[in-house]
Amino acid sequence: MYPRQCINSFMKKLVLIRRFSQTLFLLLFIYILWLTTNTAVFFKIDPLVSIFSFSALTMLVLTFIAGRFFCGWICPLGAIIDICGIKAKSRDFGFRQVKYYILGFIVIFAFLGIQIAWIFDPLVITARFISLNFIPFFTIVLDKLFIFLIKSFNFYTPLYDFYRLLKSSILGVKIYYFQHSFITLSFFIIICGLVSITKRFWCRILCPLGAIYALIAKFSILRRHVDKCMHCMKCNVDCRMSAIKEDSSYRKEECILCMDCIYGCPDRATKFTWPAKKNLQSKFFLISRPTGREICKAKDSISRGDFLFLMASSFLLLGFKSMADGAKKRLIRPPGVTSEREFLNKCIRCGNCMKICPTNGLQPVIFEPSLAGIWTPHLIPEIGYCEYNCNLCGNVCPTGAIPKLNLAQKKEQKLGLAYIDKNICIPWSQNKECIVCEEHCPVPTKAIKTYDEVFEGKKIKKPYVDASLCVGCGICQNKCPTRPLRAIKVQP
Repeated sequence: MYPRQCINSFMKKLVLIRRFSQTLFLLLFIYILWLTTNTAVFFKIDPLVSIFSFSALTMLVLTFIAGRFFCGWICPLGAIIDICGIKAKSRDFGFRQVKYYILGFIVIFAFLGIQIAWIFDPLVITARFISLNFIPFFTIVLDKLFIFLIKSFNFYTPLYDFYRLLKSSILGVKIYYFQHSFITLSFFIIICGLVSITKRFWCRILCPLGAIYALIAKFSILRRHVDKCMHCMKCNVDCRMSAIKEDSSYRKEECILCMDCIYGCPDRATKFTWPAKKNLQSKFFLISRPTGREICKAKDSISRGDFLFLMASSFLLLGFKSMADGAKKRLIRPPGVTSEREFLNKCIRCGNCMKICPTNGLQPVIFEPSLAGIWTPHLIPEIGYCEYNCNLCGNVCPTGAIPKLNLAQKKEQKLGLAYIDKNICIPWSQNKECIVCEEHCPVPTKAIKTYDEVFEGKKIKKPYVDASLCVGCGICQNKCPTRPLRAIKVQP
């Protein structure tokens, strides 16, 4: 009796361990995104991003062994949803097959040569929110708070020294704002707000990554075992995924191993076990041969009609692929990007390059050049220029959409070409001295040059662009003093 009590006690502690794991991985995810390092360490375990990477395959194997532990123990979006749904109720809402439709669309589009996983990938969604909303908001609030305390209460020492330390670390990359960040925030809030319908709505019904793990977890070795159940139905009511049925059996593919059924069981009748070795062969033999009729009768499975509907819908959406195929480079993309189509297919819209840009010049696209480009980065020189001695965006890109270049290689990349509007330019239109663009040009031999022209007995320096030297960094456009239009602009 004593060993069984010890096992039950350990099982109940698994809930606390799971909560600690969720918190740890969420903080680790935020920390990695905050650093000026490559975030691929997280995205490589994501089958939707890198299905053939060793890390992703390892996660699939572990899912076969232990079930959907990623969803309940590691996923940062799942952790945030759990926090938002602390007071929410769990209802068996149905429509679980929708996530398989979404996964099917992603797979079909991948075969057609276009990547749309970024729309529904939970890691990408969370990364985009953290990079474009959370970090800028937290940085600005913390910065304003320290300034207020220092000025209002004369906390110059040691608070000011601590503030300077933060400025060189946490607040070192100053981020002011991102265009259309409200759309990113709204999308994230809607996902979290779905818990008002039922707990883990996103994970049950919409998440394609959860669908991948569910397909494998259906045959996982680890299983839930109930002994001497008194049918109080507490586990059925408490289950955040509504995976437990009224007869105390459960949908193995929907279980995310949250362990709430163990923690709340008044009879200590629930536990998770691996079958004995002698039962493994028979277990695999039984689960590997379901009949066609059994598959069709499964409540949450995809029928033949569903599959045909999925295929037909995919062909109706081929216009999305056409937009990507026909996309021409009309935007100033990050350094090293040469093929617009290849860039759109590789970019997962995580926002990490935009977050790390020291001038805040990289901004998210919404509908330019087409819907296929939504949330991809492009440079807006009037907001910020491409720093000549910076290659951070390529270093932090997890998929190689922005090539990783050393500084020497990066300095040779042409983002675009600057041109001068002589109708606006002060020296050209007003015959007054202004060489701001030439002074700021970072190219050692100066891509913006001047020549002297005499006007009313005075020499006026007239600027012009040397197209062979211009790299299109945009600093000239950023620093140009003319308003509301800039006299010099960079065209891709």
